[in-house]
Amino acid sequence: MKLKFNREIKTGLMVIAAIFIFYFGINFLKGTNIFEKTNSYYGQYKRIDGLVESSQVVIKGYKVGQVSAIDYDFSRENSFRVRISVDKSIKLPKGTIMLLRDDGLLGGKIIELVVPINSSNDYLAKNDEIPSEIQSDMIAMLTEGIVPKIERMVEQTDSLMVSIQKFVENPHINNSLYAIEQTTNDLSAASAQLKLMMNKQLPDMMDDMAVIASDFKLTSEKIKEIDFASVIKNADYTVKNLQSFTERLNSEDNSLGLLMNDKNLYLNLNNTAESADKLLIDLKENPKRYVHFSLFGNKKK
Repeated sequence: MKLKFNREIKTGLMVIAAIFIFYFGINFLKGTNIFEKTNSYYGQYKRIDGLVESSQVVIKGYKVGQVSAIDYDFSRENSFRVRISVDKSIKLPKGTIMLLRDDGLLGGKIIELVVPINSSNDYLAKNDEIPSEIQSDMIAMLTEGIVPKIERMVEQTDSLMVSIQKFVENPHINNSLYAIEQTTNDLSAASAQLKLMMNKQLPDMMDDMAVIASDFKLTSEKIKEIDFASVIKNADYTVKNLQSFTERLNSEDNSLGLLMNDKNLYLNLNNTAESADKLLIDLKENPKRYVHFSLFGNKKK
């Protein structure tokens, strides 16, 4: 009897241990720490978009708890009442918002507690209702924001392709391409001729340049041999002589100076020239008045 009782006790203890391990394992898989003290808060939503129990509750990306229960009543506008369990050490000030949002593109849904900045010391009590909001999911944001832009880009690309096709099919383009090809061929021929000239004529040109440079060098050496000091001295002497000659012309101490500067002398010479001119004219008109000549020696008064 004693052995049987011991077996029943052992069996009961094993069942209790199995239940405890099963309960602990389920909560562990759900992310719930049964030994951690938490406070519960509630929020109401029109929809939950795939939120499940054990979904994370975060503040600025840091996990502070999880969704512990979801109750629903479809007769109400806010059909879902979500209970979250938050670490007891986290104090939530009044004004905190329960934001239902995406956990990445494919990460499901989470609850983010948006805590106000510079809040007062007035905090929420456990089991309080927290105002709730729903953030538009990323798929909807992509659909509403990016997809229309992509559609416009596709339309613009299609219009651009049509314009390019019309541009390519334009006969003037073919003519322009042909002209460009001809120009390229002409440039190639000119380049070949230039290359030939560079190979054949350039050496002769370089030789001529060398001769010119040699002549220029010789000329430079001859220029260096010129006594520029003597040349400048002679030029200075000539300038001084011209200056002295000019001063003598302007002076009245010599005949040229008197002739150039004495007005009376000029007038007398002018009068003498006029008298001589008149005398020559009268002599030409009346030669007998001045010359008496006879072959027979008789004189006529």
